[in-house]
Amino acid sequence: MSSPQAQIPPARLSVVAHVRALLALGLPLVGSNLAQMALHVTDTMMLGRYGVAELAAAVLASGLFFILFLLGSGFSYAVMGLIAAALGAGDETQVRRDARMALWLSILFGLAVMPVLAFAGPLLRLLGQAPGTAALAQDYLRVAMWGMVPALIIAVLRAYLSAQLRTQMVMWVTLAGVGLNAALNWALIFGHWGAPEMGLRGAALASVVVQIVTAVLLMIYAAWLPELRRFHLFQRFWRPDWEAFRVVFRVGMPIGLTALFETGMFQASAVMMGWIGTEQLAAHGIALELASIVFMVHMGLSNAATVQVGRARGARDFARLRGGAAVAQALSFLFALLSVGLFLGVPELLIAPFLDTAKPEAQAILGFATRLLAVAALFQLFDSTQVMAMGLLRGVQDTRVPMWVAGACYWLIGIPAGYVLTFPLGLGGVGLWLGLACGLVCAATLLSLRFWRGPWLHAA
Repeated sequence: MSSPQAQIPPARLSVVAHVRALLALGLPLVGSNLAQMALHVTDTMMLGRYGVAELAAAVLASGLFFILFLLGSGFSYAVMGLIAAALGAGDETQVRRDARMALWLSILFGLAVMPVLAFAGPLLRLLGQAPGTAALAQDYLRVAMWGMVPALIIAVLRAYLSAQLRTQMVMWVTLAGVGLNAALNWALIFGHWGAPEMGLRGAALASVVVQIVTAVLLMIYAAWLPELRRFHLFQRFWRPDWEAFRVVFRVGMPIGLTALFETGMFQASAVMMGWIGTEQLAAHGIALELASIVFMVHMGLSNAATVQVGRARGARDFARLRGGAAVAQALSFLFALLSVGLFLGVPELLIAPFLDTAKPEAQAILGFATRLLAVAALFQLFDSTQVMAMGLLRGVQDTRVPMWVAGACYWLIGIPAGYVLTFPLGLGGVGLWLGLACGLVCAATLLSLRFWRGPWLHAA
């Protein structure tokens, strides 16, 4: 199956040509990101109709799972830039070496964090969560943890195929997974079609099945597609390549830690929101889901920018590097403006599908989530800017300094500001989200300055 996607443009093409090339690569990535997000949205919507306690527990449990997943997925983001640069330089052997060791590191990481997920209940109680909610979250994670390794394998294969400009298969497989997940949720959460009513554990089991099926399909595609067979990705897979192992680890671990800092900021906000109340935590989860859907669009464009910049850097085509980077930032900014309009204009329309309006607590959750979305609209422009700057820096394999910038902005500014605004100043959950916005403004500013003032924009 050959891909009809456009190739990366040569140097000095017009803005329109750069836009077309970015969208040809980026739209399938956006589609696959949105499809991946739809898996979590489906879980949230169905569990929201099953029970508020289950929804609140799922917010905590999926947040912890996602934090660990993002830490491990740093290797996949690293290999996206490394493979793009190797292809730009015409070094196909290096493509295989980097991809294999990224798979090694992802599998080892996934196995290492499974015990953390299995015994998450005491950790959540130490963080101040109600014992009942913590127990439900642990029940969820003891099933969901079996999907960690397949999920990380998917991330690496997605990066491998994206660097090869073959993103459409990833999108279609992920979309198929959304349908399978919805069907399994319907059966396993509520006990339809003769299946047992498993509630929260049913949602976790559905996710594990989808992750395994998706990983297997992408492995088959990467191994058997005629145009990709020459890379021999899985041939003698058991043989180590310690040099490539160290390179992928060195580039990927800072990326994973950067993602951990950002997502950890949002998860810490969920913990603090849990201190306020269960209804507020449920509203926080819904508003965060909607903000995350928008974020997935920016992430898809950011990943496309990583590939474009990586290939241009490998080919030492600095004019193409600069042009592609500018167009990527502009497109992401324009979409951010659109999302601001939606969050401010039709918040109730966006929130309503997540709630069973017949339940007495639904109106309180709807009102609080509407206020949170108004704050989310304020930081959309900065969130889009920081994620695009991250993608551009990954394309030039600059990951260590961005890690420290992200850590400082999110944890020395975002979280303290959120805490002060929420509790001492009495702004509640809205103040918490305003604090998050402060962290994103800091990161967007500093990361953008780092990329656009960097030496990689010009030939040495």
